[in-house]
Amino acid sequence: MYPYGYGYYFDPTYILIIIGVIITMIASSKMNSTFRRYSRVRCHCGLTGSQAAERILNQAGIYDVSVERVSGNLTDHYDPKNKVLRLSDATYGSDSIAAIGVAAHECGHAVQHQQGYAPLKIRGAMVPAVNLGSNLSWLFILGGVILGMNQTLLNIGILLFSLAVIFQLVTLPVEFNASSRALRILGSTGIMYEDEVGQTRKVLSAAALTYVAGAASALLSLLRLIILFGGRDND
Repeated sequence: MYPYGYGYYFDPTYILIIIGVIITMIASSKMNSTFRRYSRVRCHCGLTGSQAAERILNQAGIYDVSVERVSGNLTDHYDPKNKVLRLSDATYGSDSIAAIGVAAHECGHAVQHQQGYAPLKIRGAMVPAVNLGSNLSWLFILGGVILGMNQTLLNIGILLFSLAVIFQLVTLPVEFNASSRALRILGSTGIMYEDEVGQTRKVLSAAALTYVAGAASALLSLLRLIILFGGRDND
């Protein structure tokens, strides 16, 4: 029988997935529109995203992190393993408020790495387990369903999926802290005027919403799995 007697064709728990998708779409739309708005506003310093990143890293005493261009839209990220700060096409060569703000945010991650910021270390340590868990969770859940709702397999699948949810939650303080560092750096170094820092805060706040939305969506998916398969009797 289908879990909890929902029938073969109707599953009301899909509403949780739909809510997650809607939240994610709203956050993504907000991020894209805010970035586009401030990508048209030139920063007074005249630095490009890559130049601003180099200056911030040097002022932080970080000389072993290289700055590279990466293709794609908003694909900016810091690679702690190889000590590379990768900036997307829209950030690398642009002198806009948005570009410099995003570059500074990624520099914030490099500073976190240099200072041994605990949540960043925890997130990095979780990556192998999360990647493995994400790949195996659905196999265990599917196996549990095929084998007559085997609770042991279902529980293992839910537990593995929960690792991805925990990873999303650990990511939140890492991203918020990187943005806070970026705003302080941009203001204290004179790269941006006070009003420009305020505009950058809007860009980084919109970006933070995408991480919050991702965590919320993951939690809703986990809740759905628990409702469907968690703690069921095997009779």
